[in-house]
Amino acid sequence: MACEGKVWARLLLDLKELSEHQDSLISAFPSGDGILEWIGTIYGGKDTVYDGKKYQLTLEFPSTYPHKPPVVKFKTPCYHPNVDDKGNICLDILKDKWTSAYGVRSILHSIQALLGAPNNDNPLNVDAAQKWNNKAGNVM
Repeated sequence: MACEGKVWARLLLDLKELSEHQDSLISAFPSGDGILEWIGTIYGGKDTVYDGKKYQLTLEFPSTYPHKPPVVKFKTPCYHPNVDDKGNICLDILKDKWTSAYGVRSILHSIQALLGAPNNDNPLNVDAAQKWNNKAGNVM
């Protein structure tokens, strides 16, 4: 029970940080009665092929958060080198580069940055990576 309380406390801090640092390009809130499942929204970054596009994501937090990262997926289809057709995201901070210093706000900002600067060395969507490389991202 103490572990669950720590997760709740941390997620409430993440929610507070989002509300105190409001950003028109990102948002996230718990999606139901519990606090372990959230819906996030990001808008494509300015001067990228995703500029003005709105994407919804799901964030599922493990009972070990913040020591382990949440599972984050695109709910809105996103054609991108680091996003597969099921919405899975290949982003190092959601995997081996995760630290408990990251929170929901930094996750959303990192995903938003990834939209404009994909990691084509490790694509989940090879077709999108090839198009990005061939056209410098102008065909997404």
